[in-house]
Amino acid sequence: MDLFGFAKDVGRRLFNKDEDAAEKIKEHIEQFNPGVENLEVKFENGIVELCGECASSEAREKAILMAGNTKGVIDVYATDLSVKASAIKPAPEAKVASTGKGAAIEAKIEYYVVESGDTLGKIAKRYYGNAMDYPKIFEANREIIHDPDKIFVGQKIRIPVK
Repeated sequence: MDLFGFAKDVGRRLFNKDEDAAEKIKEHIEQFNPGVENLEVKFENGIVELCGECASSEAREKAILMAGNTKGVIDVYATDLSVKASAIKPAPEAKVASTGKGAAIEAKIEYYVVESGDTLGKIAKRYYGNAMDYPKIFEANREIIHDPDKIFVGQKIRIPVK
């Protein structure tokens, strides 16, 4: 999955002119997601292209969501945003299970688009059966959601599922 669609008018405003978009998005990702190296960002007509090497699949997912949840971004291409081969292992919040051969399996991550009336508690209730589990969602999206009480309709977030 290398193309991710987003809502153009949703998210954090990082730039006022399209000419500044690539630089501002790159600065934003590097500031909040240090797990990406050699990051290159291109922006044209609302489409972001990310290139670089990620320390983990979690860092890759977060970089894509950080770019996409920016006002003015429609799509994110991440074909050239790779995960280091040595880093392919479960994310810290992942539920680990043995396969019988000593290998581990990462917990499944789903993506959710925030709808009108949603709160992290309502989303947690839907996925986990308990609204008080909202910190799991907040922690999985800390780079995208800076205040658990402020989420936006159309925002795309990660949901670690059991």
